[in-house]
Amino acid sequence: MFCVVGERINTSRKKVQEAVAERDAAYIQEDVKKQQGAGADFIDVNAGARIGHEMEDMKWLLDVIQETVTVPLCLDSPDPKVLEMAYQMVKEKPMINSISLEKERYAAMAPFLKGKECKVIALCMDDSGMPESARDTVDRAEKLVRKLEDLGVKRDAIFVDPLVQPVGTDTLKAVMVMEAVKGIRKKLPGVHITGGLSNISFGLPQRKIINRTFVCLMMSAGMDSAIIDPLDQAMMATIKTTQMLIGKDDFCTEYLKAVRAGEIQQNGNADCYPAQKHGTSGESCFRLCDLSH
Repeated sequence: MFCVVGERINTSRKKVQEAVAERDAAYIQEDVKKQQGAGADFIDVNAGARIGHEMEDMKWLLDVIQETVTVPLCLDSPDPKVLEMAYQMVKEKPMINSISLEKERYAAMAPFLKGKECKVIALCMDDSGMPESARDTVDRAEKLVRKLEDLGVKRDAIFVDPLVQPVGTDTLKAVMVMEAVKGIRKKLPGVHITGGLSNISFGLPQRKIINRTFVCLMMSAGMDSAIIDPLDQAMMATIKTTQMLIGKDDFCTEYLKAVRAGEIQQNGNADCYPAQKHGTSGESCFRLCDLSH
């Protein structure tokens, strides 16, 4: 099934940073309860925005969050010391966000990951920067997976991030990353593929429409996880519907369950336009309803 990593607990977000600075546990707990209730499989926890406070902020967040929810956590930090502390605190096997092929980052993260029971997000980034082609992305993914397996990380615990780039700066970036996902799925059977989907719409209007359409395409290509806001009900509905349509929901069970729970529903306020009458008054009329919501 599709794995949703909830992205909301990040101190780069103004309200989260304020809540952490003021030690407002109620705000954080309400947010994570909603994320779990909306279907998040992991909750990402990033405390890096308050420079000089990451260790203490992460510790506080983990205490507060784990009092409230049972969903496992995605520990998000480039600092192995912060991750080591956090790893010792978590109650469920976590996800680690993240490692890459950048020499300094890999050298720092590899000793931490060795022997750990966790899932790992592996970014297709190296010292030359973002990948420039689908082939480049797949090559980086292969190198990363080999290196992680050498560290003892099982393949089904690896979540490759092909690095979604904005389509607004290059209209072929969406095609490129979809081809990369197909290549990773073919070359590296057993790995998971994740990423921050909203990067695709950066700088463009009506971003949510772009993101929801893009998730369908990426799932069709082979993506089976995403780092998203699980409180975006339309996005979650799109994911569950797409999962059914690509044959990943036996007997439409999860789709029907979501419909019964009210998580997937046609917008009752869809724009309806009365048809104009044609010919005699005895002719029938019709209504056109916009069902694209």
